[in-house]
Amino acid sequence: MRSLDIIDDLYRTNRVFCSPDYDRCVEHLREILPFETRRFEQDGAPLNGWAIPPRWSVEEATIARDGEVLYDGTRHPLAVIALSAPFEGTVSRDTLREHLYTVDDDHDNPEALPFHFRQQYRSWDRDWGFCVPRSFYDDLEPGEYEVVIRTQESDGYLDVLEYTHEGRVDETFVFVAHLDHPGMANDDLAGCAVGVELFERLREQDTKFSYRLVLLQEITASTYYLHAMANKEKDQLLGALFLEMLGSDTPLALQHSVDADTMVDRAVEAALGQEGAEYRTGPFRSIIGNDEIVWEAHDIPMPSLSRFPYPEYHTSDDNPEIIEPDRLQESIGVLEQTVDHLDDQRVVKRTFDGVPATSHPRYDLYVDTWGSSDETAQALRQVMDYLPIAPKYLPVPALKERVGVPRGPLLEYLRQWEEKGLIELL
Repeated sequence: MRSLDIIDDLYRTNRVFCSPDYDRCVEHLREILPFETRRFEQDGAPLNGWAIPPRWSVEEATIARDGEVLYDGTRHPLAVIALSAPFEGTVSRDTLREHLYTVDDDHDNPEALPFHFRQQYRSWDRDWGFCVPRSFYDDLEPGEYEVVIRTQESDGYLDVLEYTHEGRVDETFVFVAHLDHPGMANDDLAGCAVGVELFERLREQDTKFSYRLVLLQEITASTYYLHAMANKEKDQLLGALFLEMLGSDTPLALQHSVDADTMVDRAVEAALGQEGAEYRTGPFRSIIGNDEIVWEAHDIPMPSLSRFPYPEYHTSDDNPEIIEPDRLQESIGVLEQTVDHLDDQRVVKRTFDGVPATSHPRYDLYVDTWGSSDETAQALRQVMDYLPIAPKYLPVPALKERVGVPRGPLLEYLRQWEEKGLIELL
C-alpha cells in the first residue's frame, strides 16, 4: 500500500521547516509523483511577519554528568527542541530543568517525548532545550551537568511540492497537507501519503476539473506560496481541502470552511455519506487549526478532513504503530468519491462584468413576469437578476436551491446565457 510505505519510509526523519531531512523527503516523494518544487527564500523583511527560519540540523546533543552521557538528543527527532540554539556548558540541575520539556501530567504515556515546535515560527528568539521522558526529568539528582548541543545552520528556504492533474478545464481544486512535523507518522505524514496515493490513482483518470496536490510547511509556506501566486492562477482555484492525520483509528472529522456550503464542503460530506464512514462535522476552526485560515484569507474556501483528536497527538507515540491501513484506505476512498462529486457538478462561470441589458435583441434573455403567476417564470426571473451579482463561479445546485426552479428549465435558461457568450457551463 503506497501510503503506508511512505509513512514507514519517512516518519523518523527530522522534518523541521528547513532541514536536510526535509529535503530528503522532498526528493523521496518526487520519485513517486512528478512534483514541481517551488522554492521560497527570505528576501528582505518577513512576509506579514512570517519569517523563513534557518536551515537547521542537530550534529550532537548530550546531557552528561561526570563524563557519563545520560541522555542522547539524537535518539529521536523530537529529543532536541525544533531549531534549538547551540549550547555548550555546565549547568545546575535547576537550570537544566528550565530547558527540559515533557508531556503533560495527564498523558497516557509519561515516557513519550512532546513536540516543541514554536521556535520554527519565532526564529528570531530561540533558546536551547531537550524533550525528555518524565522519568528522566524526575530522576535528575542535585548537582552539575555538562550540556552539549551542536547544530549546523545556513540560510533557510521553503520548498513546496506541487503536482497538478490536468483536467479538461483549467479550473482547479486543491488538496493540501503538511510535510513537516519531525518524527511523527499521523501528523501529518499520513495526510501527505494519502494525498500522494490519491493522485497516483487520478493520473489514470480523465477528469473535467483539474486537481492539484500541494505539500508544504505549516502556515508559513502557505503564506509565501499564495502570496507569490499570480491573480489569474488564484482566480481559477475553486476551492481547497486540507488533509491531516488520516491514518489513526479515530473517526473522521469534517471541519467546514468559513461559508460551510461550498462546492468542496458539499462534495466531502456527500462522499462521507456514500462511503458509510463514521464522521462528525464542525464549523470553521472548531476542530483543528491549520493553513485553512491562510487560504480563506486569499478567498479560497478550505474545509479540512482529519481524524483529530487522537491520544498520541504531538508526541513520539505518533508512530507507525498507531496507523491503521484500513483507515488510510477509507480516507482515500472518501477522497476519490469527493473528486467524483466535484467532477459531476455543473458550475456557472460568469464571463461578463456589470449588468447586461437582457432585453436587448443582442441577448433576448429578459424574463417578463409582469402579471404572471407562473412559478417557473418567477424563479427564472430571480436567476436573471442574480447572475450579475453572483460569484464568478456558481454551482448549479446552489443556484437551483436559491431560486427553487426545476433543474430542466434552469439548465435550458443557462444554456441561452451561454449561447450569448455571457457564461460558461463547466
